[in-house]
Amino acid sequence: MDTVIDKVKEKFNQNALQYDNQRRKLIPCFEDFYSVPVSIIETDKETPKILDIGAGTGLFASFVKEKYPKAKITLIDISENMLEKARSRFKEEENIAYINADYSEYKFEEQFDVIVSSLSIHHLTDEEKKKLFNHVYNLLTPKGIFVNADQVLGHTRFIDSMYKNDWNNKIAMSGLTDSEIQAAHERTKLDQMATLDHQIKWLSDIGFQDVDCVYKYFNFVVMFARKD
Repeated sequence: MDTVIDKVKEKFNQNALQYDNQRRKLIPCFEDFYSVPVSIIETDKETPKILDIGAGTGLFASFVKEKYPKAKITLIDISENMLEKARSRFKEEENIAYINADYSEYKFEEQFDVIVSSLSIHHLTDEEKKKLFNHVYNLLTPKGIFVNADQVLGHTRFIDSMYKNDWNNKIAMSGLTDSEIQAAHERTKLDQMATLDHQIKWLSDIGFQDVDCVYKYFNFVVMFARKD
């Protein structure tokens, strides 16, 4: 029987070609959701080493690359089709590495100054999230930062229902086709979201400093954490 990871890989392999075009319509707060995390990524290194976990087509990494053009960026994703799109995106760029693997299990041989993620970690179980956050902490250099732009579970059933209703209403009016909307709903069946409060606590308990949610739009959030 396929694992959740296998199903995630299959769904995102299928959606790779349309992924970027659909982002602006599937994320009602698209501009803020990507500009805010980039704005808080600060390092005094001219050529920082940056890891993007669950990098997909490299959309988030492309914004980071604009801010730090000399950065050495590593993209890791379980979907080979997504990474093919990333390779096409960065074909003129240097210092980009690609890893086709499950980031929750992959053994990295180096540390990074910045680790980012966008709309990926919510596919993990709570225990897998905790394990990953600990792994991220160990992979960061001193004063390194972790920025996670993701979706969270509402802290009550009512609030979570409000989040979902808002998203459903907005994508229904987004201009996406019925088949595209249906495919998006199918992908949400793979979500294993956790509440924002729980994730803030997990990050703090691991040892991260200055843990905060710096942006929130219904269930779309940007979390920040710093290694001392």
